[in-house]
Amino acid sequence: MKKEIGRKGKESRKRLLDAATAEFAERGFHDAKVSDIVKRAGLTQPSFYLYFPSKEAIFAEIVDHFRSRLRELTQEARLEAGIEAKEVSERIYLAVEAVFRFLAEDPALTRVGFFLATESSQIKAELAAMIQENLQGEQQSGYFRSELEMQTVAECLIGIMERLTVSCLLPGLQAPNGMAQQVVDLLLHGMLTNGHPAEKKNLHKE
Repeated sequence: MKKEIGRKGKESRKRLLDAATAEFAERGFHDAKVSDIVKRAGLTQPSFYLYFPSKEAIFAEIVDHFRSRLRELTQEARLEAGIEAKEVSERIYLAVEAVFRFLAEDPALTRVGFFLATESSQIKAELAAMIQENLQGEQQSGYFRSELEMQTVAECLIGIMERLTVSCLLPGLQAPNGMAQQVVDLLLHGMLTNGHPAEKKNLHKE
């Protein structure tokens, strides 16, 4: 009997989290109401307070979940030393695609965590720092050119991620896999038809 109550409780809690995420994404934190959350979840207000002490508490849990998942994906993306050169591009693609897929699979969660939450700027700053740390380690392993400043690269990646999420992922205009392929191709191979200019000449040399 306890197991059944526990299972139903978890289901109710998840319904409240899903409903709250949708309400916050549509209305923003201040305009979203507990009454609308429970109505959307098909539950009652007393049931809401069985699981969450306040609207602030459920919002914080949603944002924490988003932040934690991004951290996990970034940690998993780190390339260990000793990978064969032919596998590096594929590993980078899979890592980028995993992040884009996460951002696309729950648009309401992404809107809340990446854009609406007051902590969103901090989340992006933390993500940039983690990406920078990954890139610096991978640079030391010989995967990337030694002269690149990885803080700049990491900040560029955050900008790319943020803009493409708004313009392509959330509206559903591009799939995560296709977008990841384009981003990785741009980052690893550039835009020039004849390779990286550093291999041929310094374009800024007097």
